[in-house]
Amino acid sequence: MKRLAKKASMIVAIASLSFIFLTGLLTISGARFNTSRSIPLGLYWITKHPIQKGEYVLFCPPQKAIFQNALKRGYIHSGFCSGGFGYMMKRVLASHNDVVSINPWGVWVNNRFVEHSVPYPTDEQGRPLPELTLRQYPLKNSELLLMTDQNDLSFDARYFGLIKRSQVKAVISPILTWGSTS
Repeated sequence: MKRLAKKASMIVAIASLSFIFLTGLLTISGARFNTSRSIPLGLYWITKHPIQKGEYVLFCPPQKAIFQNALKRGYIHSGFCSGGFGYMMKRVLASHNDVVSINPWGVWVNNRFVEHSVPYPTDEQGRPLPELTLRQYPLKNSELLLMTDQNDLSFDARYFGLIKRSQVKAVISPILTWGSTS
């Protein structure tokens, strides 16, 4: 019986180390796993594509109070970005020269309503969410609107506003995605 337990322990240890090694190797190679419902769940790969509308991006949140509060409330994860924030993944919905409006009724890009963009006044625990207003604002070359276009509950630009292009660390492309996002 001791022999069997020892053998089972050895198999579990080898499998665990193999998993850790493989995960590290994939990460170093450019693989990223998304568990947020802001974009489709699954495996993404870092690309050399330019940052432009429609692309998925990986970015570090700026060191602002809104992101510190989001981290405390569990909207975002901790990680290796400045301020202890984790990377976030969103879709670029507007960039240079696009005209953006954000108000309590939702987000508009070039006078077109963005689905799933109506902000909630409170989170699921009843805590107030930030209210943001932007009126017919033409984006500068350095600014991006990063949001979901598929999930009402995403913590995105309707709450934290525009992100500087310099915050984007990579453009990512889906390799294997699954599940419903809404």
